[in-house]
Amino acid sequence: MEMQGEERIAASREAVWAALNDPEILKQCIPGCQSLEMTGENEMSAAVKLKVGPVSATFKGSVTLENIRPPEGYTITGEGKGGIAGFAKGGADVALREDGAETVLTYDVKAQVGGKLAQLGSRLIDSTSKKLAGQFFASFGEIVGGQSS
Repeated sequence: MEMQGEERIAASREAVWAALNDPEILKQCIPGCQSLEMTGENEMSAAVKLKVGPVSATFKGSVTLENIRPPEGYTITGEGKGGIAGFAKGGADVALREDGAETVLTYDVKAQVGGKLAQLGSRLIDSTSKKLAGQFFASFGEIVGGQSS
């Protein structure tokens, strides 16, 4: 699965960058996130409960930040296992660019799923992924944009 998009956030690039590196803010924005904790300098562990069609599972996994270019962007990679439901792994290139008093965040995601999740079909996986991304960025924009005013 591949997905690209951009989100306009009413905050400075430095504020958006700081939020992208704050586990507490990310935890509030990730749909179904039960825990997100720093485990190393550029590593986090996460637990996320999701429902994709008829399959509901709690995914536990790790997230790593690479190719870090403050405050311009980074590459985020992760892998989660959801027991019998299967696994999800992938990454996203995230870039930030200033546009006046706002910041434009662009993302390019590549992900794979396996197990029961993969049997659901690519349409359901794609539509659920787009919905989850939309929820994340709506929450992220509200929290980060609200902090700077």
